[in-house]
Amino acid sequence: MEQYQVTGMSCAACSARVEKAVSHVPGVTFCSVSLLTNSMGVEGSASPQDIIKAVEEAGYGASLKGSDSQQSSASQAAEALADHETPILKKRLIASVGFLLVLMYFSMGHMMWGWPVPQWFEHNHVAMGLLQLLLAGIVMVINQKFFISGFKSLWHRSPNMDTLVALGSMASFVWSVYVLFAMTGAQVSGDMAAVENYMMDFYFESAAMILTLITVGKMLEARSKGKTTDALKSLMKLAPKTAVVIRSGQETTIPVEQVHKGDIFVVRPGENIPVDGVVLEGTSAVNESALTGESIPVDKAAGDMVSAATVNQSGFIRCEASRVGEDTTLSQIIKMVSDAAATKAPIAKIADRVSGIFVPAVITIAVITTIVWLLTGQTFGYALARGISVLVISCPCALGLATPVAIMVGNGMGAKNGILFKTAVSLEETGKVQIVALDKTGTITSGQPEVTDILPAEGFSEEQLLTLAFSLEQKSEHPLAKAVLKKAEERKLHASEISDFQALPGNGLSGIMNSQTLMGGSMKFISSRVSVPDSLKQQAEHLAEQGKTPLLFASDNKLAGIIAVADVIKEDSPQAVKELQNMGIQVVMLTGDNEKTARAIGKQAGVDEVIAGVLPDGKESVIRSLKEQGKVAMVGDGINDAPALTRADIGIAIGAGTDIAIDAADIVLMKSRLSDVPAAIRLSRATLRNIHENLFWAFFYNVIGIPLAAGVWIPIFGWTLNPMFGAAAMSLSSFCVVTNALRLNLFKVHDAGRDKKIKQAVSILPEKDYNESNKEKETTSMVKITVNVEGMMCPHCEAHVNEAIKAAFQAEDVVSSHEKKTTVFTSPEHVDEDKIREVIKNAGYEVTGITEE
Repeated sequence: MEQYQVTGMSCAACSARVEKAVSHVPGVTFCSVSLLTNSMGVEGSASPQDIIKAVEEAGYGASLKGSDSQQSSASQAAEALADHETPILKKRLIASVGFLLVLMYFSMGHMMWGWPVPQWFEHNHVAMGLLQLLLAGIVMVINQKFFISGFKSLWHRSPNMDTLVALGSMASFVWSVYVLFAMTGAQVSGDMAAVENYMMDFYFESAAMILTLITVGKMLEARSKGKTTDALKSLMKLAPKTAVVIRSGQETTIPVEQVHKGDIFVVRPGENIPVDGVVLEGTSAVNESALTGESIPVDKAAGDMVSAATVNQSGFIRCEASRVGEDTTLSQIIKMVSDAAATKAPIAKIADRVSGIFVPAVITIAVITTIVWLLTGQTFGYALARGISVLVISCPCALGLATPVAIMVGNGMGAKNGILFKTAVSLEETGKVQIVALDKTGTITSGQPEVTDILPAEGFSEEQLLTLAFSLEQKSEHPLAKAVLKKAEERKLHASEISDFQALPGNGLSGIMNSQTLMGGSMKFISSRVSVPDSLKQQAEHLAEQGKTPLLFASDNKLAGIIAVADVIKEDSPQAVKELQNMGIQVVMLTGDNEKTARAIGKQAGVDEVIAGVLPDGKESVIRSLKEQGKVAMVGDGINDAPALTRADIGIAIGAGTDIAIDAADIVLMKSRLSDVPAAIRLSRATLRNIHENLFWAFFYNVIGIPLAAGVWIPIFGWTLNPMFGAAAMSLSSFCVVTNALRLNLFKVHDAGRDKKIKQAVSILPEKDYNESNKEKETTSMVKITVNVEGMMCPHCEAHVNEAIKAAFQAEDVVSSHEKKTTVFTSPEHVDEDKIREVIKNAGYEVTGITEE
């Protein structure tokens, strides 16, 4: 999406006009204009020159963001969001108020309350009129922008809010000039009574007051709009300006824009990390709260990733730049939030349709109002006052700002809490979700196997068992071995040297430690070598039912005990699932794991439904089926989740996941916490509620205000509205809308106390084979191969075999089961059995049989 800066817009009618003009440019497939940030996002093949030309022909100005290659993306965005408007409006307002006070003193203070004036003006009504004309004219010159913009847009047949203000003020002024000339004629003819009457028909103060009050409203609106982008501005301020890199063996400080991928940079305690990189040397604690919202520092050592704009709190680290410029995490976050601000939520289309006809309709109503009052016998001055009141009380700005200000504040609150909405559409639609589908590994679970249970046999302690396992497993590369090593290191145990180490495919490990023969592996392997008590066999079966993998260890033909390893669920997963259910949302877990493991994890997490054994394409099929029951959000972190994330109504990527998953998603959770899923839904609902409030106020204000200004209630209640009060009401209406949106800054996204249920989705999923999409790929020429494999003990083993088969035979559909001891895949042609045996043997397992269908 190309981003443009648009100048000259003053209300929703302006943004609608620009959007319509650019949308008609050949090659433009998408265009969204934001009145809030004066920006425009365009997609398609049209050239920037054609787009800018279309904007200029519509009566506005445009420039391509990022055209200055010397500026960083953060500085360009900061410049675009900088509040240039408020200082200008402040100067205009001060000057306007100064002259207006003098004008009001003469026009109302002297005429109504008898305040003293210089002798020259006593009983000199023509002189008083001339002075008011000069003072009003000065105020109009100070606020000439209203007239330039208003009449320019009228010339282009796209009247806007400035048109209403300009017409109202100009009508007051022109009528007053006419009265002044009429007064001079009456004075020349000696008709002093007529002179006195004409004096009461001056509207010079209204002409000046309208402009001044609208300027007050504009300034309040500008200040409030500035606050709606505070969250994004604070992100931009985090962008480091310089970096200390190693050049020719020397430390050199350079602008961060000059850092290249592969450069070596150093960061001392207290300094900001300039770009994304990998730690080469040193250890430190890094405060990543700027990006993730997590206040607890994260320990970093060699091999760990660090991100730009995070703070090195303790040690000296030496790093290699991996992502610079536009590719850093901070730049991506800024781009996501900026792009979201440049898009429009579906609900904004209602206001856009109204805004497109609002100003012409108001002008028509003002003309009709004036004519009707003249037909009822009222004076032209009275009738004109009613028409002017209609012009100046109507406020298309409130309609135009109702949605974007709430979207911007909501996006800012999300970014502040590590929840990134890519578009305004995703921010609005997330709150309507009825079903949430969760990937298991890395989403509900940590994605890293951990030791969950240590059950020593008689004669062994936990420490002895773990030390034995530590010594044996230290030479293994199996994922389950890493879990044992991690646990032993946490307890600060020391491993002994192992000799004659052997990895026995499909069985386990063996070795010699201090003349003791050690063995470790599956129940089948160990029970064939040593005696395993029935009590431990039952415990091992119970652990397996819980989705854990029991590893048995023996020393000198004597059982040492069982260590259970599992991919444990994250601490916040059960609470997150519960919060989703309390919001009336059905929670479904999807996984490629076997049924028993999946059911065990699903039970711990508390999900409503578990769908196991699902291939990547199968996940996409599940989402398609779920969408028939309600609006679906998919939460995942892996490459295999990308099709499902794209298919879902809302795709939510765990931030620690792959770039592909993040690119495919609509929302990115930077903290990688499942509890941020209900928080995102909660924030979306609050934002949508705020938009409804703003739209109600904008419509309500105009529906009530315009009839009041037109004088509809005068015959019934005697209610009239002075044009000056109409201008005051108009100036405050937009301010009220923006202020209401700012209340979202006080919203607590993790407070589940006020959650409300929406319509419950269907809770029973249809029985279906969700891998049908894979079956459809099979043709009569496809060969289905079933391999009996010994040695697979857990889902990690299954994944290892799957990867080996895919790499060797380019097979797409590979399903392994450590429980069934089979690997099933399809091939377009006959595969040599010896090659299959070789591939699986190299993976560390043993083939006991092969069949083809």
